Amino acid sequence: MIIVEKSLLNNNPFLHIVKKSIQQKKLPLIIFTHGFTSAKENNLHYAYLLAEKGFRVILPEAIYHGERDQGLTEKDLYSHFWEIVIKTIHELNDYKEYYVEEGLAAPEQIGLAGVSMGGIVTLGALTKYKWVKVAVSLMGMPAYEEYLHWQLAQMKNLGVNLDFADEQIAEQVSVLRQYDLSLQPNMLEDRPLLFWHGKKDPIVPYELTYRFYQSVKENYIKKPENIHFITDEHADHKVSREGLKATVEWFEKHLLQ
Repeated sequence: MIIVEKSLLNNNPFLHIVKKSIQQKKLPLIIFTHGFTSAKENNLHYAYLLAEKGFRVILPEAIYHGERDQGLTEKDLYSHFWEIVIKTIHELNDYKEYYVEEGLAAPEQIGLAGVSMGGIVTLGALTKYKWVKVAVSLMGMPAYEEYLHWQLAQMKNLGVNLDFADEQIAEQVSVLRQYDLSLQPNMLEDRPLLFWHGKKDPIVPYELTYRFYQSVKENYIKKPENIHFITDEHADHKVSREGLKATVEWFEKHLLQ
């Protein structure tokens, strides 16, 4: 039986998914982050399949989303995008610390994954946390600075004014560079990393992600099996069944060792 437990950590809601028969054991841990304007419950199908394989899975709720909603309009929420990403990266460590200290997570078997914004969070976290042993980015991208400028250009083209002064943008860029994996690819250190991305994605440009993959795969010359990119030629901003299955198989292969 798979149990889904609703919990709080530091007053932040999250879901804990695990096999009932092993819920008190020290298990490999996966923290799976949802996308922008989404919520933790929307990734329960990933968590269920991963829990079936013997993982303990945490689905955190990002600030301003789901149960942490503060009534922001989508435009207001968009202006907080990078605040949400960075705050979520910091909160990942809280979940890791809690489950390791409780003896419920094996510290050498911790993985991260996420969809869209959650994939962006996952890739940023690789610059900060050596405890991340395996990662999966579904429609995410690591080039924070480039993506910020792409977002601003998109908003301008749509006639949306986010009221950011040049000084604010420069300040945001200086913060984002600290988490920009494309500027510090050496932080990967051969850790297993899977990408899934639709070629027709209008939200997170496929090119930003694939270009990064092409630039770092040569760094995996000693462990080429540790990096993989799945391109869906027809998908836009929605992960296919293949992407779901590949995520489970990636963690099964690299995190259960």
